Amino acid sequence: MTKVLVLNGPNLGRLGRRQPEVYGRTTHAELAHLCVDWGKKLGLEVEVRQTNHEGELLDWLNAAADDNIPVVLNAAAWTHYSYALFDACAQLTAPLVEVHISEPKQRPEEFRHASVVEPHAVATIAGQGIDGYRQALELLARG
Repeated sequence: MTKVLVLNGPNLGRLGRRQPEVYGRTTHAELAHLCVDWGKKLGLEVEVRQTNHEGELLDWLNAAADDNIPVVLNAAAWTHYSYALFDACAQLTAPLVEVHISEPKQRPEEFRHASVVEPHAVATIAGQGIDGYRQALELLARG
């Protein structure tokens, strides 16, 4: 069974409470459960993690690079400005799928329109809500 990491960045631990009109009402715990279930159905062993600490996310990405583990990444705000994240994504050896619950390029804040992850991703899935994670896992399962 292929292992996949689903990594979520800052404030995503507050899903269900933070701006539900933008991010929906699904909690992070519910999202994690869904991802694990979707993964099982696709023959994937999914591990879901969330952090508000950039260094921790970088450590997870470095380990994924070392172990050739595919990654589904919602780097949240770090997506738009973290060159350390850019470098960590550049060294991944297995596929990376970028996910965003909302569509950042259609949000009014100009800074959200750029992604340092996108150049390293095999695909970006945005604006599909929580279902974007299922779509990302399906993409990885197809190889």
